[in-house]
Amino acid sequence: MGVLVNIGWGLLLSSSTIIYGTYSILAHLCEVDGKVPFKSSSVVLIIEVGKFLVSWVMLIWQTKGKLPEDVSCRSFLHYAVPGLLYSASNNLSMMMQVYMDPTTFQVLSNLKIGITAVLYWGFLRRPLTLRQWIAVGILTMAGTLDSYGSYVSKGKNFSELYITITGLVMIIAQCVVSGMASVYAEYILKKQKEMSLHFQNIMLYTWLIIINTSFWIYEEVVHEDKDNTGKFHLFRGYTLPTWMIVVTQVYVGLAMSFILKHGSNITRLFVVSSSLSVTTVLSVLVFGLHLNSFFFTSLGLLLVSLYLFHGGK
Repeated sequence: MGVLVNIGWGLLLSSSTIIYGTYSILAHLCEVDGKVPFKSSSVVLIIEVGKFLVSWVMLIWQTKGKLPEDVSCRSFLHYAVPGLLYSASNNLSMMMQVYMDPTTFQVLSNLKIGITAVLYWGFLRRPLTLRQWIAVGILTMAGTLDSYGSYVSKGKNFSELYITITGLVMIIAQCVVSGMASVYAEYILKKQKEMSLHFQNIMLYTWLIIINTSFWIYEEVVHEDKDNTGKFHLFRGYTLPTWMIVVTQVYVGLAMSFILKHGSNITRLFVVSSSLSVTTVLSVLVFGLHLNSFFFTSLGLLLVSLYLFHGGK
């Protein structure tokens, strides 16, 4: 049984790493004239609906149709906080793609490790070793070096590393919000340890659907109908890569919740960090990316940081 569990974990982590690494590539393939043709809130909303429906099917299958009856309103309200944070993080993640190349996005996303480590220490009171704090410092250095080497103020070419000031500010904000969301989500999932993960997901995704529906309605109200498709067109600008984002992010979202419930945020961040190699390979193959010395230096520091952090206990 132990061998099967290890094999299952290995398959879950490896598949999540590969699929997570495709996100930024697919987002850039959606672009038309340097802009995404859809509303970020629309895609995020469809993703959350997908996760909600899959969770319902899994819950019914798990309980054989006998749904939980002893859930309080207070328990449901607890999921509003990570719901709001995840909504902000997911929308930022979608919108920032036009301000940086896929590989830079993956490298700088690793700032989440340092931010999550600080939140672990401050919010969950989980101590870190000196070796792990050194790893956090090295990771911050890696992200700073990569942003300096890839910054350009104008013009974009997917065969070159680039990032704008707007993109840098957005990804820092996204890393902070994402770290807060994942730490709080882990806290709730493990606090209600006996509750079904699928039912916990349903409560979380219910809030995400409510919040992102509000975001989408607001965007549609202020949207200028330049292409004569009419307002409140949920699937405006969708293409095959857009639907691929929806399907892959439904899987990743469900996998991450399983990791938070039965593993930890550190395991989740290992998946995020390891996906950098997937994004880099795809960027070279799809966009003909040319890697510079700053990237290789920051990648080396990233690997050292991961080794120190995960081997620090």
